[in-house]
Amino acid sequence: MAFRCQRDSYAREPDDHGTINDISVLRVTRRGAQADHFTQTPLAPGTKVQVRVDWERRFDHMQQHSGQHLITAVADQLFGWKTTSWELGRVRSVIELDSPSVTAEQVAAIEQSVNEKIRARLPVNVRELSLDDPEVEQVRGRGLPDDHAGPVRVVTIESVDANMCCGTHVSNLSDLQVIKILGIEKGKKNKTNLAFLAGNRVLKWLERSHGSEKALTTLLKCGAEDHVEAVKKLQNSTKLLQKNNLNLLRDLAVHVAHSLRNSPDWGGVVTLHRKEGDSEFMNIIANEIGSEEILLFLTVGDEKGAGLFLLAGPAEAVETLGPRVAEVLEGKGAGKKGRFQGKATRMSRRAEVQALLQDYLSTQSAEE
Repeated sequence: MAFRCQRDSYAREPDDHGTINDISVLRVTRRGAQADHFTQTPLAPGTKVQVRVDWERRFDHMQQHSGQHLITAVADQLFGWKTTSWELGRVRSVIELDSPSVTAEQVAAIEQSVNEKIRARLPVNVRELSLDDPEVEQVRGRGLPDDHAGPVRVVTIESVDANMCCGTHVSNLSDLQVIKILGIEKGKKNKTNLAFLAGNRVLKWLERSHGSEKALTTLLKCGAEDHVEAVKKLQNSTKLLQKNNLNLLRDLAVHVAHSLRNSPDWGGVVTLHRKEGDSEFMNIIANEIGSEEILLFLTVGDEKGAGLFLLAGPAEAVETLGPRVAEVLEGKGAGKKGRFQGKATRMSRRAEVQALLQDYLSTQSAEE
């Protein structure tokens, strides 16, 4: 049996919630041996109270915390890995192990061992020892909190682990039901993070996963065992369609550019709006036209909503007009070397931009 110590700063278990005389307890904090309860509304001093704990929340914390003790002890026994910290999260819990790497086979061995011990129904006992009890020295490893008061609690999993701990725990490993290790992630300073679920969280995870599986079966029209291959085929088809669409869009941009240039209205301010397109589409048109003799104003997107814009032309004119175009369209952008492009939220004001550009050219002509 391994002896370990867990001090208060090692991992803080979330506080209990519940009610005091049907008034919600929002938070509980500790000051030494005293627990401070923060309630939704105040209670008069000296009031006789009935306290009800949120048992679902409490039992969840008990399952995750005892699960952590078990995983930590087994990881130490099997591979000599110490637990340097852990976090009891709202969705999953994470144990930080002092190993730079953990293999899938090692994870499987830990998971198998902890669940064997759960099936063995090993008792979990909590004892309170005085500070001067010789046994305290055997389990103390990280020290006690500076504000510690009263006896020392030692949580023991029969034949597996003894650990100094102030948290809540199940009385038998069978209360954990099952532990599922979700995977590992690279941690800080050559550590490895191991994520896990215990007890009811595993059941909830299975319910969510099963719901997703059923939905995918309906959407993909195949059994769960074929979901991955079906998604891969869809991804490949999507990539091919995107490539073909991009090639067609480029061809269209070249055609549009030639049409604009050969139009009888060519000159001055040239505008074009399309619902479909992107920045590359507009830049191809600007490249094909390649003239600094005009002001080219291109937009794509919703005619009355949001979209993209591009202004091309003489560098000095674009530098002056670009920010003003963005302001009219209630958008933002940037530019250089005779082009200014960006995002807009008010495409319905394109006519105002066209008038602004034409006024600029008229003014320039009058000055010349």
